[in-house]
Amino acid sequence: MASLKQNLTSQYIEAANRLNSKKARRRIVAYVESYDDIFFWRTALSRFENKERYFEVMLPSRDTLQRGKKSALMTVIAEGVGRDMIACVDADYDYLMQGHSPMSEKMLNNPFVFHTYVYSIENYQCYAQGLHNVGVMVALNDHAIFDFEDFMQQYSEAIYHLFIWSVLVYRTGEYSRFSISDFNHIVTLGAFNIADPQPALTQLKRRAFNKVKWLQQHLPGNKKAYLELKDELTRLGVTPQNTYLYIQGHHLFDAVVLPIMTKVCNRLRTERQNEIHSAAIHHTQMRNELSCYENCLEDTRSMLKKNIGYINSPQFIQLQADIENYLR
Repeated sequence: MASLKQNLTSQYIEAANRLNSKKARRRIVAYVESYDDIFFWRTALSRFENKERYFEVMLPSRDTLQRGKKSALMTVIAEGVGRDMIACVDADYDYLMQGHSPMSEKMLNNPFVFHTYVYSIENYQCYAQGLHNVGVMVALNDHAIFDFEDFMQQYSEAIYHLFIWSVLVYRTGEYSRFSISDFNHIVTLGAFNIADPQPALTQLKRRAFNKVKWLQQHLPGNKKAYLELKDELTRLGVTPQNTYLYIQGHHLFDAVVLPIMTKVCNRLRTERQNEIHSAAIHHTQMRNELSCYENCLEDTRSMLKKNIGYINSPQFIQLQADIENYLR
């Protein structure tokens, strides 16, 4: 029944496009996983809209409120679906699995399915080159008090070898020995001082090193597979400097980047408030200026979700190339 309904939906969209006048634009429906994905995929697809076509980004079902990757994929993979319906999903580990699982095969081998290349849209939102601008949007203060790019590179280098092990056990079905949750627990920063991030990084390196040593001892005989996977992941774009883009996105957002960004933005706000206190001639002026400033401030989480600093990243450019090839 579900497959029939999907086919009818696809046929309806194609028929509607054929019935429209020659001057009308072709409508392409893009199914996404969740509400949070709509803005990202609108950003990715909008540059391909023109006088001939437009995209409508939506959840897989308005009737049942179904969400999620599987729902988006199944809507488009159904037999008979044509070029007027596409699925736009998070890559998760399925991109790095390279067809070693049914979900990975479905995602990678269907011309009407597009994926993020990085783990999820949250990884793009945490793209290091855009994080300073997020701080500016939140605190309205352009003072660069924290080097996000350098920190995320050091963070990635600290977890790189452990991440390869994470993908390896996921591919081989040994993830009960080392799950993604286990990995996330190790790569959480914990106590963090933006003025001196090195102690947190040192602790992270120690935890990651100890776990790698444990894995080598408890899962022996994987050295060759590890080295082969390392080379393959390099070809797929994973490097010691950008590993953070490929770990679980929600964890990266909530447990790593958002806490840092919150501390940075709080410091920037305090800095701006102190400037107003110092520059005000009298109490009334100070109160009015502080009120004006505080009314303009934005929420850190909301602004981080609107970070589009990723648009020039190699991964996003690759995604855009896939969409362009589909439209030819």
